[in-house]
Amino acid sequence: MSKSHPSRPDDPNRPNTKRTGERSEAAFLYQASQRRFAICKPWGDSERYDFILDNRPQPKVHLFRIQIKCTDCLRADAYETRATYTVGNSRAVYTKRDIDFIAAHVVPLNIWYIIPVEVCTPQPMLRFYPHRQAKRMRLEKYREAWHLLDPPLPNPPITIHACIDPDYPEGDYPEGYEPEIELPEFP
Repeated sequence: MSKSHPSRPDDPNRPNTKRTGERSEAAFLYQASQRRFAICKPWGDSERYDFILDNRPQPKVHLFRIQIKCTDCLRADAYETRATYTVGNSRAVYTKRDIDFIAAHVVPLNIWYIIPVEVCTPQPMLRFYPHRQAKRMRLEKYREAWHLLDPPLPNPPITIHACIDPDYPEGDYPEGYEPEIELPEFP
């Protein structure tokens, strides 16, 4: 009967959270570049963020500080990670002063969650349930939410409010109504 020997710490095939994180960073780099973002990687690993994304809109530029988190195993029927970082011997929660978004990668399913940091700060334990159909899970609305990083539309769609009721009081507008803006005519 042979005893199983633990793998060596320098074995490249041994599961390693640092290597898993590096692979998720590479996967994020690929995803962001496919979406035509300009991408910056800070020198070293002293910053709280892993990447800066430039969404290159005209005329206003938006830069987003992105922290990559990844998870690769189920615990209590959820993939989980934390929106925290190490400070000395303790943990601190990310805030808007540190980063703008957490990009959480569920590695075995290659699913991304793009989460504004404000969502994570009050509840830093991030649990993902992509294998469930329940849409009421707290973070499911951020699954593949790359649109949160997209530039705003240069010409947003126009909303038209109309009524054919002859008794509709003039000047009585629906809630949220804004007066029309005259647009210049183009030849």
